[in-house]
Amino acid sequence: MELLVDILILLKNVAVAFLLSWINFFIPRRCKCVKGEIVLVTGAASGMGCDMILEFAKLGAITVAWDVNSHGLEDTKQLVEAVGGKCYTFVCDVSDRKQVKQVADQVRRQVGDVSILVNNAGVVFGKKLLELTDEEIERTMGVNLMAQIWTTKEFLPSMLENNHGHVVNMGSSAGLVGLSQLVDYSTSKFGVVGFTQTLNYELHFSGHDGVATTLVCPSFVKTGMFAGCKMEYPLILPDLEQHPTVMRIMQAILTNQTEIYLPRMVYPMVALKHVIPVAAMKEVIRFFRAHKFMEPFSRRKNMDDLQINTEE
Repeated sequence: MELLVDILILLKNVAVAFLLSWINFFIPRRCKCVKGEIVLVTGAASGMGCDMILEFAKLGAITVAWDVNSHGLEDTKQLVEAVGGKCYTFVCDVSDRKQVKQVADQVRRQVGDVSILVNNAGVVFGKKLLELTDEEIERTMGVNLMAQIWTTKEFLPSMLENNHGHVVNMGSSAGLVGLSQLVDYSTSKFGVVGFTQTLNYELHFSGHDGVATTLVCPSFVKTGMFAGCKMEYPLILPDLEQHPTVMRIMQAILTNQTEIYLPRMVYPMVALKHVIPVAAMKEVIRFFRAHKFMEPFSRRKNMDDLQINTEE
């Protein structure tokens, strides 16, 4: 009898969840106010990280920019100040656990408790498994995955204490459907997906309803990170322009959306992966030429290496 009651409650709650999801799809939630919030973005010296810092600054947030590129951080700071914002910059290798702790302590002393953490930093080498050096694999895991864990461990306690905060983790469509020549990158992003989803469950079941998480899984954004790469049939699965993508991510953050996949075509691709045979999924990947996606990247890297060797 108890089992039957639990099943009926489950069905009711699932139906309500579906209903609310559809309502939010057609009638977006109101955006929350981030004025005065302390927002930390990693990988903020360029690309999407810089763009997000700028958008948060326009909304009145106090921004904190982390990166290994000190010159890029200065450029970001100038852009923020040009729109009347306040930006604190810190040079930090987020893959280094001890360095993350040291710089996090500096942020707490000089700025305050971070209430919105955006784990944006990422690297890619674009090689097959046996072409990767051990150091490159460790670097990918360190920056793309472990860094998100280290930063979250540093800034989550104050969010829990105040029951107020937001952790945003940058995943990837390659962390939902793996691609050839992205073994290390895809593996790290699969880890980000699992980490963020599990963290969301932990927060929910511990009663910290004031602390949100957002998992961002974009396809390939034109930031230079994957320069030269292009998916076949862009009308179906287009490359993403940086600024519109950042604005969509900002909307997801400001409305506490738990997960966002970009473009929307990624949703059916992920669903398809879980319901069709592996052999059939390989044919889907072949159709999009996804197994050849990284070839232009590899050729470009080889040319860069050749040029460097020639100059030396």
